[in-house]
Amino acid sequence: MLDHFLRKGHDAGMLIYKIFRADEWAILQADGETVGAPIDVADGYIHFSTAQTVAETAAKYFAGIEGLVLLAVEAEGLAPLKWEPAREDVLFPHLYRKMRIDDVVWAKPLAVRDGVHQFPDLT
Repeated sequence: MLDHFLRKGHDAGMLIYKIFRADEWAILQADGETVGAPIDVADGYIHFSTAQTVAETAAKYFAGIEGLVLLAVEAEGLAPLKWEPAREDVLFPHLYRKMRIDDVVWAKPLAVRDGVHQFPDLT
């Protein structure tokens, strides 16, 4: 099951987060890599969020959407990863290559309760 997807032996440094729709997550699992969601393809990089920005990302871009999956990826050593200003000049991590299944530390369902996505503890 989804909750059991966890890369063994990971000592978490800084995790960054990607929200995928179920079909996007299925493609990553089946193909082992992905160019990301349509917005990633359009912008030419994979958009990630930090623990501090991911809930706002969900509210802004995924409001009311159920069946989402939250992926955690270790930022350290992920290349080419660039931190670039986005919303309100806050720096966001952008990956300039395909995302690989081996990049994923864990994946968890992102439930919706009372119209709000419920996040696991990200600290």
